[in-house]
Amino acid sequence: MHLYLGHNPRTLYLVTGSHDERKGRPQRALVFRAVEANPAQVIVEFLPKDEVNLTSAVRLTSRVIKGCLGLISVENDTFLAVVSSATEVGNTRPFDSQPESVAKIHEVLFYCLTSHSWDDFSASQDTLLNPENADALMTREQQHYSQSTTPPVFEHPCMPLTKILSSGSFYYALDPAWDLSSRLPVRLARDRSDAHDIGIFDERFVWNEYIVRSLLNFRERLDPLEREELDKCQFIILAIQGYVGVFTMALPAPPVNGAPIIATLSLISRLGWRRAGTRFNTRGVDDDGNTANFVETETILTTDQHCVSYTQVRGSVPLFWEQQGLQTFGQRIQITRPHASQPAFERHFAHLMEEYGATHAINLLGSKENEAILTSAYAKHLQIARGIWGDELSITHYDFHNAVRIGGHDSVMRDVCRLEGVNNNMERYGFTMCDASTDSLITEQKGVFRTNCLDCLDRTNFVQDIFSRKALEQYLSLVHREWLQAGALWMHHRELWAENGDALSRIYAGTGALNTSVTRTGKRTLAGVLSDATKSVSRAYINNFQDKGKQIAIDMFLGNMNNQRQVNIFDPIHDSVGKALQQRLSEYSTTQSCSIFTGTWNVNGRLPSSESLLPWLFPRNICRPDLFILGFQEIVQLTAQQIVQPDPEKKRIWEQKVMETLERRPQRTCDYVLLRSEQLVGTAILVIVRSDLTAVIRNVEGAARKTGLRGMSGNKGGVGVRLDYHDTSFCFLTAHLAAGHSNIEERNADFHTIVKGLHFQKGKTLSSHENIIWLADTNYRIDLDNENVRARSEADDFDSLVAADQLRQAIDNGDAFAGYEEGPMLFRPTYKYDLGTDNYDTSEKMRIPAWTDRILFKGRFDLAVYSRAELKGSDHRPVFALFRSEVRIIDVAKRAALSRLLLENTLSATPGEKLDEKLASLVLPDDYSELPPPSTDDDAWWNRPEHPKGIFPISVAHLLESNAANPFDSPEESPFSSSPSSSDEELYSHAMGLQSPITPVRKPPPPPPRSRYTDV
Repeated sequence: MHLYLGHNPRTLYLVTGSHDERKGRPQRALVFRAVEANPAQVIVEFLPKDEVNLTSAVRLTSRVIKGCLGLISVENDTFLAVVSSATEVGNTRPFDSQPESVAKIHEVLFYCLTSHSWDDFSASQDTLLNPENADALMTREQQHYSQSTTPPVFEHPCMPLTKILSSGSFYYALDPAWDLSSRLPVRLARDRSDAHDIGIFDERFVWNEYIVRSLLNFRERLDPLEREELDKCQFIILAIQGYVGVFTMALPAPPVNGAPIIATLSLISRLGWRRAGTRFNTRGVDDDGNTANFVETETILTTDQHCVSYTQVRGSVPLFWEQQGLQTFGQRIQITRPHASQPAFERHFAHLMEEYGATHAINLLGSKENEAILTSAYAKHLQIARGIWGDELSITHYDFHNAVRIGGHDSVMRDVCRLEGVNNNMERYGFTMCDASTDSLITEQKGVFRTNCLDCLDRTNFVQDIFSRKALEQYLSLVHREWLQAGALWMHHRELWAENGDALSRIYAGTGALNTSVTRTGKRTLAGVLSDATKSVSRAYINNFQDKGKQIAIDMFLGNMNNQRQVNIFDPIHDSVGKALQQRLSEYSTTQSCSIFTGTWNVNGRLPSSESLLPWLFPRNICRPDLFILGFQEIVQLTAQQIVQPDPEKKRIWEQKVMETLERRPQRTCDYVLLRSEQLVGTAILVIVRSDLTAVIRNVEGAARKTGLRGMSGNKGGVGVRLDYHDTSFCFLTAHLAAGHSNIEERNADFHTIVKGLHFQKGKTLSSHENIIWLADTNYRIDLDNENVRARSEADDFDSLVAADQLRQAIDNGDAFAGYEEGPMLFRPTYKYDLGTDNYDTSEKMRIPAWTDRILFKGRFDLAVYSRAELKGSDHRPVFALFRSEVRIIDVAKRAALSRLLLENTLSATPGEKLDEKLASLVLPDDYSELPPPSTDDDAWWNRPEHPKGIFPISVAHLLESNAANPFDSPEESPFSSSPSSSDEELYSHAMGLQSPITPVRKPPPPPPRSRYTDV
């Protein structure tokens, strides 16, 4: 197919060519045109080729287009992404009636629908952009950025996306289309009519799902014949990221005619995108149970008799952990939510067991301090989870580095499969095998090994290679024992796994994998050692200095940026429904009150004393707030050594003091856990929540912004934590602004630096949140002379002091904290006191008392209390505020029901009918709740904590209930009542003899509706 550009209006035409027509594809065109009033909305038409006038159109590239990946909005322009270069990798099942061939993408180009500014640039991209060229180009761009903040005039806004998509790590299924995103047993379980339906796929692994979603929705709205024609043209491509390798070889056959047997060995690794990112930017688990670097790897061996599939998975340790700051070879690990990881941990394993069955985790972490911390936490969480799943969930801890140090890599190959848990489950899980000619399932894999190390790269790949070989040996020992010694088979197997390790490592860490020389040859060589050392140095540089930009590009491609708008295809009906649904938010959501205690204290670099914190944390008999948000400043002495390498031990001591106070408080009615803590040199924030709320507080992230020495030093700055409480977003910040009585401009500048520079994941900023609270040592002073301030403070004459307060003046003038509110100042200035006394500073400097310690807020808050506590362990007094707020809880089932009701009435509207009035008058019926909420990949009505694994026990009492008559019972006078049938007692006895509990076979429904697909 070819791509053309038309003008007046600006239009892109994707048109089938003569090559497509020779393959039997219809002569059609897919036409794209932006909506003038809304750049993020596109008009798409599917037309016969002869109805498109291309006489004045310009062909944008001489390359043959393979298909389009979707539409994306970048910097207020809309772009069409097309695959312009791809090569066939091979056919993974050559003996099947329908080939399953795979192509690797080499080049993706982006063409603008809304502006002509990038036309010349796009045309100049006609030279193939291979991975090496792309890397070199991006390196030059990064060097340019380090020298200048002004972007080059002709820099294409999609260049970071081009680099990622043209890196040689993306693959798609060739004609006839088949589902590359799903493993073999899943595809075999589907109806034959669905085998080539591109609308059915595993959403976890289709990386362009975000940008292609609008085109898939457009496809579903076509009538069946047009949809079939669209699929035959293969305009739409669904791409996975990872690795696909195929080898075909001749293996010895029984001595019948002397001809060898042709076998095909394939390896398919599918990288998940739900927690996608680079090595130091994406670690651990998210609140939905998705882990970083999650990969499903499938080994497939095909002959003319059988097709064998064996699946394994890998993924980061499913806890909340990070590696912040500059990382070298002694990697520093921080478990960010040590007491609140269990819900996400269990969600992760619930996903695995739903998808793959029984799960055995292989933990390859070592005994070093950082890795040992993760191993200990992993084991603790898994032991708790075994209370839900029992023997279906198990783990083996195997110190890979220690085993290699003692016995070399050979010892790992020899010993790992002999471990009791591994060996038993290897036999128990088995593999999937089907008849090559009929696709009839003979046996199915019954469980999965989940392997991890720290990065889930080198050690993990080495061990998964061993498991893959062991599974193939199980099959060969039953069917082809003579192949157990086939050198060609195992040589290709080693090569595939070595290439797989390199490919996955380049995606996540930027270099090839370590230990690949051992994987390829089975031996450790000097060249391999030197190569691994070089890769380690390269990784450290790339991960610390280049991956941040790559992470932003990944988030942009996946639609994770906070301010990003998804491109929609113009559809007035669905637009009307969406608008009406938004206006009726209150009908499908409820609100719940919550209480938040906030406190701030500059502790002057001192450790906790024997003084109780109860007067600060529980003043005026405040009882059980939902959250405690505590900000500390100068938690360490601001020395040069601490600024360069801050000591986290002081923060841990204060954490322990706070948690002990909460645990030992009088009239204790609930428990609290430390959800998250963050530190920037002397500034630290603690987020503590009631233990029963950890499951409804999600997407917890931390971020920091330095402001000292023009942003280079952390002696001043801000640190924040954001979270979602049910469906309402909060952001809490503590800060230490510039000191000095007259440095007002510097303090104002610090505020703006933090606001603009504090960035959370996926493009979220401070302004992205509905509710914001600052608890800080703002360092703003009172513009009165010392004697005057002291006298008025002693007399509690607060109004005159507030009038001279620098912060209030800055707010009134709009210089800083514009839009923020603060409670009335009904307490004395909190700074500066002689230590341990109630006397303001009597030192030589005689500092003027001031309200440096403040709590300000923006959003839906009711301030109940704003005061200070009389603790004397510092030269500052701690300040506290108690807020009441409301969090919104969206009823997903009710929203779906209302959306269906609005859509049905919109479609049934008659000409001349006032649609807005009709939709406004609709009332959702009361019986909608009889249906469970719609299921997603993340949540399903039949798999809740009260029904793990979808098990619904049938109670006798339930069977005996007769609240309503059976509508299928015949009337007593009916002639049918005397017909031979089973009695009620017999039916009941039979029912009680059925298998109970009932375990439904689950498979998450694919995102788009199902439809027929025949050919491409």
